[in-house]
Amino acid sequence: MKKLVFIFIMLCMFSCGDYIDKPKNLIEPAKMAEILADLAITDQAVNIYENKNLEAGTRFVLKTHQVKSEDFLESFKYYVIKDKMKDIAEDAQKIVLKKDPKADKYIQDKLKKSGNVPVLNR
Repeated sequence: MKKLVFIFIMLCMFSCGDYIDKPKNLIEPAKMAEILADLAITDQAVNIYENKNLEAGTRFVLKTHQVKSEDFLESFKYYVIKDKMKDIAEDAQKIVLKKDPKADKYIQDKLKKSGNVPVLNR
């Protein structure tokens, strides 16, 4: 019985491996943050121009950063599963604020009016 319990414990210890393998073309976290920042800015442009296509903007951002969509998706999944996406999203928010200083004032005004924290600021 002790051997059975020992085997069970050992199986549990060694079965706790990675849920996902590291992609071959993993995008570095800094570059991933830049891409996410540009995608956020592109998303806001689509909100302003409602009849435009978000997919075209996404393809443009990925082409600008010389990243394939498959590589972006695999890297995104990897970082989410590895619980690193929060840090990357915070870096992306800092990049957006550098590119558009008015965004910080907008966030602060929204916080004062509603008391709700915007999605990227949580």
